[in-house]
Amino acid sequence: MMKHLFILLLAFGISNMTFSQKVVSDGVKYEVKGDRIFQNGEDVTANLSSEKINQIQTDLRKKQKLEKDEKEAKKAEKREEKAEKKQKQAEKKQKQAERELKNKRKAEQVLENAEKKLEKTQRNYSRQKERGRLSPVSEEKWLRKIEKQKGDVKRAKKKLRKS
Repeated sequence: MMKHLFILLLAFGISNMTFSQKVVSDGVKYEVKGDRIFQNGEDVTANLSSEKINQIQTDLRKKQKLEKDEKEAKKAEKREEKAEKKQKQAEKKQKQAERELKNKRKAEQVLENAEKKLEKTQRNYSRQKERGRLSPVSEEKWLRKIEKQKGDVKRAKKKLRKS
């Protein structure tokens, strides 16, 4: 356990020492590690005036703030894209639901018309049969017509169930 803790602390210490940030101040590239400032790999902290050190640190803070703002802007953009995508999906689902409702209403109307047509044909057939106006050939035509219309009603019911 102690060994693991020591290795962890050692790794943290090494990563902390190697962590540096690059900054450009007055056209000169510097590398800032903690409170030390390096130029071309050499420590130049002692050679710089306090104003220059403050200038470099201010530039570094500005750079860090700019990077942070850019990161936040990217996050906000991603959130916005995600919200837009959700909105589009919701609109798509709404359109699909409207389309399904329209198809169901149409199927109901088709079924209703087919049933009315069948009922009317059966009524006419019954009326003519009662009056004795049907020849065997004519009766056969009426029965085929009724069977066809029954098939239409059956198909319309099937289509309505599907929708």
